[in-house]
Amino acid sequence: MGFFDKVKSMVNAVTGGAAKVTIQLQQACVFPGDTVSVKITATSTGAELKSKGVYVDVWAEERVSFKDDSSKEEINRSKTTVQQTIQISPAFVLAPSETKSFEGTFQFPSNVMPTFAGSLCQHVCQIRGRIEAFGNDPDSGYQVINVGTKG
Repeated sequence: MGFFDKVKSMVNAVTGGAAKVTIQLQQACVFPGDTVSVKITATSTGAELKSKGVYVDVWAEERVSFKDDSSKEEINRSKTTVQQTIQISPAFVLAPSETKSFEGTFQFPSNVMPTFAGSLCQHVCQIRGRIEAFGNDPDSGYQVINVGTKG
């Protein structure tokens, strides 16, 4: 490995660019407590990638936004309502330019509020696939997921 290859490898570790990661769900809407099927695909962007496992991160947030009539100031507040990590696959090695897919199921957190968007507030749930590796973990980026209510 030459000097520039080593530099590129370090940049990928710092930026999370060591792999391209995608996530796919089998359903368009999930419900709290449901078993969810997921497929996470990782492709090495060059060098070998040693991973400690494949994870799904679920993150939900309540957001409030309104204009204060007295001060004319725009008020924006948010609060994380759920933050959970679920392991889908154990440690693995991804060879240079190799692609691997990992399929699994997990129980969607039962305490996630339904997705909603009102005139002043909203609740948003997002999910991402992530490969735990040295440096910044490569991930799919968060994608909005619809959470429904049963009843």
